[in-house]
Amino acid sequence: MRIVTFGEVMLRLATPDYQRFVQATSLEATFGGGEANVAVSLANFGMDADFVTRLPNNDIAEWCLTELRRRRVGVDYVVRGGERVGIYFLETGAVARPSKVVYDRAHSSIADIRPGMIDWREVLKGAQWFHWTGITPALSQGAADACLEAVKVANELGINVSCDLNYRKNLWKYGKTAAEVMPELVDRCDVILGNEEDAEKVFGIAPEGFSAGTDGRFDAAQMGGEVDSARFESVCRRLSERFPHAGKIVITLRGSINANHNTWGAVLWDKDPGMGGAKLYMSKRYDITHIVDRVGGGDSFMGGLIYGLLTFTGDNQRALDFATAASALKHTISGDFNLVSVSEVEILMGGDASGRVQR
Repeated sequence: MRIVTFGEVMLRLATPDYQRFVQATSLEATFGGGEANVAVSLANFGMDADFVTRLPNNDIAEWCLTELRRRRVGVDYVVRGGERVGIYFLETGAVARPSKVVYDRAHSSIADIRPGMIDWREVLKGAQWFHWTGITPALSQGAADACLEAVKVANELGINVSCDLNYRKNLWKYGKTAAEVMPELVDRCDVILGNEEDAEKVFGIAPEGFSAGTDGRFDAAQMGGEVDSARFESVCRRLSERFPHAGKIVITLRGSINANHNTWGAVLWDKDPGMGGAKLYMSKRYDITHIVDRVGGGDSFMGGLIYGLLTFTGDNQRALDFATAASALKHTISGDFNLVSVSEVEILMGGDASGRVQR
């Protein structure tokens, strides 16, 4: 199975040992980005994964490509041009202190991309799946246009298209809002993923039974560490009504007790599972008490979900359980990438969370 993902990959500079930015005398350098993270997960699970982006012709870009190749991700369709690789700085939070991200990605190579720079018919030839996230169209009008160009070609070729809504308020700065740009893109997707807040922030769809926050919007902080999965059936149903092309709507559910302790689960809505009507599937809820790194958690879920849907054909519950377990394991790994095997995910799915030494 061949999967293509498209988006920005960035240099990640993180403070070590839970230090604050003002304390740090060194930064740990790795790479990451939503769609690249998904490609790494899929390659790690044995899938044929290609990542498409635009990078400059410099040594930092070569470093990045070398790292992706080391993770068995195809980069043959990366186009070159522009001036720089985007950067994000990460300060990892602890207990009551949240993590912080500072972006330095203005005028990165992919932000300056334009339609026609990528031959999407060539890139997508022989692919079974195309994945993008809401981060890409947030970067610039050109990135949004290139993403729409890719999705249209994927539709024409009959390729499954998935998106992670991935709303980032600090990125939408070029004169368009997510509510203006995202609908045309999402309307062409077969699988839509969001977290517990994305649907409300992008489309104004909040779960039934929650009051609005102080700004009149749904606030996930109202849930604390308790997330009632069934309440999100209404979000899935309304997203399905708005975007009828999508056969599956998936919501990840994070209960944030503190920066190191989260609960984690998900629901999957299939509007036509061949059982005479729509059905909601619920995952197991994981209690992750000692988080190492939650960045990339949603991407690791998406990678697991794509793998599950392609591998466990027709078994939505198993696909959902695989994705949730894969992402639970990602919380134990430093960096953006989820470096776990299929067998490790299946062991956790089977109920073994002991963490005993394997000899």
